[in-house]
Amino acid sequence: MFAVGHLAIGYLSAKAFQKLLRTEINLPLVFFLSLIPDIDLLIPGLVHRGATHSIIVLTLMFIPIFLFYRKNSIPYFVAITQHALVGDFFIGGIQIFWPLTSKWYGCGIDVLSFTNISIEWASFLLAMIVLTKTNDLRLLFKSQKSNLLLTIPSGAIFVSSIIGMSKTAPTELLIPHLIFLTVFTFSIMKFLSKKTL
Repeated sequence: MFAVGHLAIGYLSAKAFQKLLRTEINLPLVFFLSLIPDIDLLIPGLVHRGATHSIIVLTLMFIPIFLFYRKNSIPYFVAITQHALVGDFFIGGIQIFWPLTSKWYGCGIDVLSFTNISIEWASFLLAMIVLTKTNDLRLLFKSQKSNLLLTIPSGAIFVSSIIGMSKTAPTELLIPHLIFLTVFTFSIMKFLSKKTL
């Protein structure tokens, strides 16, 4: 799955758990966590969709956060695990039980297929509707230090959609990628401009 799908599904799943658990979420942190498993693309020696996509590794990393933040951490855990369990499990495959096994699991839907592109567009449109209806878009434009976390998703979008590093996003997904990039850039600039005044 490309950045737009991970971002949209990460937001939607975190939002669902926020509502279910009656907690608050930090939107920039949700978007950041939705893409962070792909850090393996930047670390030499790591297999893409291996250790950083393992439910075992992600759960172990979150244990201290669960202990400290309890139910408030669940939307964030859902945001990070959806990357592997929803996005990349269905689209391609992952080493879900690494380090117990290096076996790949997944549905094997091709990332460039009509099915994946349709899922990413539908997720994006639904995320935009929810962002707008819940006033989360306005909250995202509020000047807060955590807006700086959006530099990671912005960089990922820029790298995959604009300059074409790793697997380039197809042109059919360029519009939703650019919309997310615009929203994130505006959010970052809102914080930086207030800081310099």
